[in-house]
Amino acid sequence: MISKIIRILIGLLGAALGTAIYIALVGILPGVFSGINDYKYIITIGVALVFGIIFYAIAPLMLSKVKEGVKLLDKEISKYPQSDILLATIGIIVGLVIAYLIVSGIGTFINLPIITAIVGILVYLFMGYIGIRIALKSRDDLFNINKLSRLTTALNKEKSSKKGVVENKIPPKVLDTSVIIDGRIADICKTGFIEGKLVIPRFVLNELQHIADSSDDLKRVRGRRGLDILNSIQKEMDMEVEISDVDFEDIPEVDSKLLKLAETINGKVVTNDFNLNKVAQFQGVEVLNINELANAVKPVAIPGEHMLAQVVKEGKEQNQGIAYLDDGTMIVVDGGRKYIGETITVLVTSVLQTPAGRMIFGKPKN
Repeated sequence: MISKIIRILIGLLGAALGTAIYIALVGILPGVFSGINDYKYIITIGVALVFGIIFYAIAPLMLSKVKEGVKLLDKEISKYPQSDILLATIGIIVGLVIAYLIVSGIGTFINLPIITAIVGILVYLFMGYIGIRIALKSRDDLFNINKLSRLTTALNKEKSSKKGVVENKIPPKVLDTSVIIDGRIADICKTGFIEGKLVIPRFVLNELQHIADSSDDLKRVRGRRGLDILNSIQKEMDMEVEISDVDFEDIPEVDSKLLKLAETINGKVVTNDFNLNKVAQFQGVEVLNINELANAVKPVAIPGEHMLAQVVKEGKEQNQGIAYLDDGTMIVVDGGRKYIGETITVLVTSVLQTPAGRMIFGKPKN
């Protein structure tokens, strides 16, 4: 219903336009139309009908073009801040007002209508452009953006001066691919034991994406898990996360790039890669090893202590059985082979701490 009403209105607009054009032509060229004065009303009605029908017919096309133009204009306007649009509007209005005054003054000295019209158009365009430019260049002064920014910065510094000093001393933590895929870094961040900024290099993200797109099912799952862990850290935790675009084109290996980046920004590498840990120590780069942290927080077993464990398989030596604690610590049970599949009480005889983890040696209590 609304579309029909709009088409009728456009048709009426066309009829009015046709009538105006015909009347203007009669006024400009009276000699040409002098012989049809007796039929001027009929001709006027005919012209109005023709224009009205044409405009009514092309109304859908006109409306579609108008909609496309409005969408394009809205898309372009959305690229700019609202404050800039407001200032530009005010600037062009002021410029056009000044242009009107200038053109009115020119019209009193120049009596040639064509020249006055051309000069007027140029003045309007020039003053409108100047008004926009001046308004946009003066936005900082008009809205006191710089003063507000300085005031906000000063308040923030005064509010957290001591905290800021401490945070500046905390080195950033650079995450490698293995520790992201491992996933325990998210739980550690949640507990608050990781302080400072987390830095994720762009080349590590690229490697994760490459793993996630792998044709191997296991690699693909691991890569997607790593990306999910990063999203969780960035969106769900109160941690400052920075994606670093720093790259070292002359270094092909990702681990070497990682160590170079940590050295450049005076940061620490967070990893669970044993080999990367050793290389970092050799190069003098500080490393936070997740595996070492996990071993450090495991319960301490004391020789002579008793613990319950289920023997799950046989060991390398004769009559040995292997059991595991809930945290994954392996227990070598001397004489435990015959208890495979059973939960027994193990008497701890010794504890061995290795770079790969802690091993407990014991024997059945009975």
